[in-house]
Amino acid sequence: MPLVIVPAGFGQQNQTESNRRVMSRVTPHYPEIARNMHLEGIVKAEAVVDSSGKVKSIEVKGGHPLLVRAAEDAIQRWRWVPATRETRESIEVRFNAP
Repeated sequence: MPLVIVPAGFGQQNQTESNRRVMSRVTPHYPEIARNMHLEGIVKAEAVVDSSGKVKSIEVKGGHPLLVRAAEDAIQRWRWVPATRETRESIEVRFNAP
């Protein structure tokens, strides 16, 4: 399996960060150029998730530029359990070369 997606525990927590459960994850498409280069890495991001569980925005915290867009595209389609307020969710998307 070339991709591993996990909620991340990096960064300091403040009152708007949480560990909401992800209801639906979309696996990122491994970019062909990255696959050909046997490029591996982790994309770290923080998603702002509205109370209904939809992603409002994504801020990339780190990762190889060839992998970032694929991670963002997938995270944008993730869904979290509903909550009473908007939260910030830390995410790591790990790309492992086949």
